[in-house]
Amino acid sequence: MNFQQLRYVRETVRQGLNLTEAAQKLFTSQPGISKQIKELEEELGVQIFVRRGKRLVGLTEPGRAVLESAERILQETENLRQIAREFSERDTGTLAVATTHTQARYALPPVVAAFRRRYPGVRLALRQGNPTQIAEMVIAGEADLAIATEALDHYPQLIAMPGYTWNHCVLVPAHHPLAAVETVTLEDLAKYPIVTYDPAFAGRSHIDEAFAARGLKPDVVLAAIDSDVIKTYVELGLGVGIVAAPAVDPGRDPSLRSLDAGHLFRSNTTRVAIRRGALLRGYTYAFIELFAPHLNRRLVEASVAGAGESYEL
Repeated sequence: MNFQQLRYVRETVRQGLNLTEAAQKLFTSQPGISKQIKELEEELGVQIFVRRGKRLVGLTEPGRAVLESAERILQETENLRQIAREFSERDTGTLAVATTHTQARYALPPVVAAFRRRYPGVRLALRQGNPTQIAEMVIAGEADLAIATEALDHYPQLIAMPGYTWNHCVLVPAHHPLAAVETVTLEDLAKYPIVTYDPAFAGRSHIDEAFAARGLKPDVVLAAIDSDVIKTYVELGLGVGIVAAPAVDPGRDPSLRSLDAGHLFRSNTTRVAIRRGALLRGYTYAFIELFAPHLNRRLVEASVAGAGESYEL
């Protein structure tokens, strides 16, 4: 038995039991992976995978236990490497942050700037995707932490901690009829075409829930994955925008008027997530605290130690 065999089992499962894709991910050959997995099964005396001909179609019951153990072993192996790096390369290395466009564009620039000043020797990588994709990046070890509003607290492999809360606002051109309304209502919004987020992004579920609760069906004429696109089409007169309030800057958006919508839609919580059981470098704790000052190292370590505990802002 060796670590390579365990990696082959883990990656095969991650790639949906597709040996060809697992081989590509690990820069090896499909026959080589198949041979190593069979040798591991022979050594353990159990079948890890259910087979249909030459195809893998599932995990056996002992296979699920083997996978769980392999995940722990490989995680602890990486933790040993992290311990060595922390003492030999304290202020150098790479930090990969998986996040959405809105967070990368509006929430993270001052954090990244402060982090770079403090840790000039650390290479920082921002990896963007939708919330599900960025959660899976952290689970797969492709990113050290994830920052998003949706999905992160739905994965048992992750520890998701609240970073900050925010509300939506309504955006209209300066001369739009709603610009003169003192307190906008859902009924007001339902009279106009709506431009807002894709259902997977930026609290869109709270928007849909609010309209549904009032028996209203908004005419969403455009759904986008980032705030800049929404603002562009509101400026063009395509419809009334509903966006994250932190994404609106009067200095950058002088032709638009922002209307408070905190009374219309539930507030949203952007979370920071790390992989359960992962050992973090010192500068990773620093990045988290720069992003959310209440998440200091002591609190993050306590959250990791008390796996399963949750708290709110």
